[in-house]
Amino acid sequence: MTNQTITQVVAYVRVSTGAQEKSGLGLTAQLEYIAAAALSNGWEVVAEYTETVSGTVAPLDRPECKKALAHGLPILVAKVDRISRDVEHIAGLMKRATIKIATMPHADNFQIHLFAALAEQERAFIAGRTKDALAALKADAAKGNSKAVQAVQNRTDVLARGRTDANREKASTAVQQRVSSWLETVRDPIDLCIIRGAKTLPAVAKCMNDKGITTSRGGEWSPMQVKRVMMSLHLTF
Repeated sequence: MTNQTITQVVAYVRVSTGAQEKSGLGLTAQLEYIAAAALSNGWEVVAEYTETVSGTVAPLDRPECKKALAHGLPILVAKVDRISRDVEHIAGLMKRATIKIATMPHADNFQIHLFAALAEQERAFIAGRTKDALAALKADAAKGNSKAVQAVQNRTDVLARGRTDANREKASTAVQQRVSSWLETVRDPIDLCIIRGAKTLPAVAKCMNDKGITTSRGGEWSPMQVKRVMMSLHLTF
């Protein structure tokens, strides 16, 4: 790869599931990251490719990604994990194209490889974040929040219906996966609010409400809800 100044790039956006695609959260957030990076670095986005595909599929096996690569220009993505969480996938792709990451536009190949390794490890942290979110739900219930009480009761009922340890574990895992999936849909919007200048909990809550993004129960954000979600996602100002 050469060190010449990059003026033209091809944007590549990947969402993992149909639900994420329909919500628009993953897509919109990625496009915001890409637009901000292009503007800050003087890059011209000459083409844009979007697809819904699991990150476990190798980039070279994805139709839209192959179209992006065919331009022979650097590929600009919002974050490392939008290419893949698999370090081998990242390494293989870097042999064929220059990769630019919107959230770290000046990263070289070594740094991108390092962050790819961290992104791969991120999957191991999901269970921990889910546990934190469930603890917060129980705390809300203990304070008398009626919706939280009902949510905890529903979870208890689901677990109680399982007569075996295996069934209870399966039900618990399903609840954790639902919570984890929702948390990931708000990660980028909250991160973008912070990047765009929201440096307090009330400011982030206002930003999320202004964007029309609701809480997991369909309501408006409060500073305390923002704090709990940020803690679960390990996001900081």
